[in-house]
Amino acid sequence: MQAFLKTGKSSANSNNTEKSTVNDAVERRRPPAPWVEKYRPRSVDDVVEQSEVVAVLRKCVEGADLPNMLLYGPPGTGKTSTILAAARQIFGDMYRDRILELNASDERGINVVRTKIKNFAQLTASNTRPDGRPCPPFKIIVLDEADSMTHAAQAALRRTMEKECRSTRFCLICNYVSRIIVPITSRCSKFRFKALGEKQIIARLQHICELEGVSIDPDAYKSIVKISGGDMRRAITTLQSCYRLKGAEHTINTDDLLEMSGIIPEHYLEDYLEVCRSGKYERLEQFVREIGYSAYSVGQMMEQFVEFVVRCGSLTDQQKAIICDKLGESCYRLQDGGSEYLQIMDLGCSIILALK
Repeated sequence: MQAFLKTGKSSANSNNTEKSTVNDAVERRRPPAPWVEKYRPRSVDDVVEQSEVVAVLRKCVEGADLPNMLLYGPPGTGKTSTILAAARQIFGDMYRDRILELNASDERGINVVRTKIKNFAQLTASNTRPDGRPCPPFKIIVLDEADSMTHAAQAALRRTMEKECRSTRFCLICNYVSRIIVPITSRCSKFRFKALGEKQIIARLQHICELEGVSIDPDAYKSIVKISGGDMRRAITTLQSCYRLKGAEHTINTDDLLEMSGIIPEHYLEDYLEVCRSGKYERLEQFVREIGYSAYSVGQMMEQFVEFVVRCGSLTDQQKAIICDKLGESCYRLQDGGSEYLQIMDLGCSIILALK
C-alpha cells in the first residue's frame, strides 16, 4: 500500500514542483539579454522608417517570391534585423534550418564561398513544413558586412548565385555598396536604408524606458539622438549602459549620457580654436596635454571639430576649407595607426598658419 502511494498523484505533483523550481533557478542564473537583442524587431511590421523594403518583404511574407537582395546604408538602421524578421515570418518553426547567416568581415575568403556557402546552397528545400502547412521551397543565405569580402570571393559568389538560383536566395548586407562588384549588384534588388529620424528613435527609446522602468529626463532623449547620429543600435546601447552604471534610482540626464558616450564638451572645441588663434605654440602644447590628461579620444575630437568648424561664423570660407582639408589628412593618419599627440599638434599648427 505504501509503495502504491509513493507512485500516486502526490509523488507526480512533487516531481512537477521540483522541475519548476529547477527551471526557475535556471532562469534566475541566465544573464540579462542586451536591450538591442531583447527589443530587436520580430516581424516586418516592427521595422521602423524603411517603407520600401518593408512593402516588398510584406508581399513575400504573404506568398510572393523573394528576390536576391542587397541592403545597404549606415550602421544601426535595421538591415540585418529586417531580413531576419522576414525570414522568421516566412519559415516559422523551420527558421533555423532554412537560414545561413555569415559575417563576411570574419569569413570573407574564397574558401568560405567554396565550402560553407556552396554546400548549404546545394541542399534541397521542401515546400511543406513538418506539420503539413505550405512553405516556400528555398533557403536564404545572409551575408552581413559583404563589402569586406575580397574580390575573388565575390567573383566565386556570383557563380554560386547563378547555379543555385532555384533553391537559394541571397541577401547581402553592407555599408558601402560601391565595394560590391557590378556582376553581383546587377543580380540583386537594391534597397537603401536611411538613417533614422529623431521622432522614430525617441519613440522607440520611450517604449523601452516604459517597459524597463527607466527614469530619464525628457531633454535627455534628444541628447541620445545627437550622440547616436541616427544609429538605433548605438542609441539603445548608450541608454542601457547609462542605466546600468547609474542605477535604477537615478534619473538619467544629459551630463550622464555625455560622460558615458565619450562625447567631448563643446567648450573644449572652442578653447582649442582660441588657443590656435593666439598663435603660440607653447599654449597649444599645454592644451593638448590637458586633453590627454582628460582621457578624451583625439579621433572623437576631430570628428566633432569638423562640424564645429563648418558652422563657425568667425572663420572665412577659405580658412574652413584649409582646416577641413587638414582634418581629413589627420583623421586618415589616425586610422592608419598614427600618434594622437602628433596629429592633434599638427592640426593645431596648420590652423595657426591658416588664421594668420
